Amino acid sequence: MKTRFFRNLALAAAFSVGCAMAKTPTPVNVSYTDPQLAAKVAHEVRMYSWYSIWDNINIRVENGGVELKGEVNQPYKKADLQRIVDRIPGVKSVSNDLKVLPLSPMDDQLRIQVARAIYRDSVLSRYGMQPVPPIHIIVDNGHVTLEGIVNTDMEKNIAGLRANGAGMSFGMVTNNLRVEMPAKSHS
Repeated sequence: MKTRFFRNLALAAAFSVGCAMAKTPTPVNVSYTDPQLAAKVAHEVRMYSWYSIWDNINIRVENGGVELKGEVNQPYKKADLQRIVDRIPGVKSVSNDLKVLPLSPMDDQLRIQVARAIYRDSVLSRYGMQPVPPIHIIVDNGHVTLEGIVNTDMEKNIAGLRANGAGMSFGMVTNNLRVEMPAKSHS
């Protein structure tokens, strides 16, 4: 029994040393077009485990330089996203203009009320089943802004109505939702 244990231990040690000594690939200078790089950055942002409906991140890429704009609800998210984007092959520079929203229990409560009002609506509830729902709720000192994308004009209007009816907001909700399939005008 002892012999088998030591043999397995020796094999595990030899394997780990062999793996450590294996040559790691040398980083290659990669060249992506700006749209390809923007897609890679957007993917990494979406895969960031703390990215949520309380954040709104817009990405712009020009000549390999990445500009991050928008809002995050926690200071560590701004720093994390900077590090993540810096490590993407092909990124030459990062301009991190993300605004950290005020840390406020009142804003947190309003975020939750608006999210419940929107995602509990029968028309919009299917959006809430996605890993990162496409309707983002930005609350800045009691002012609510909806960002993201929905399929139809009707869904955009319903989201705005639900957010306005959630209460506690200072003024009207700013509805910046984009519509994927706008209604066609009949001329």
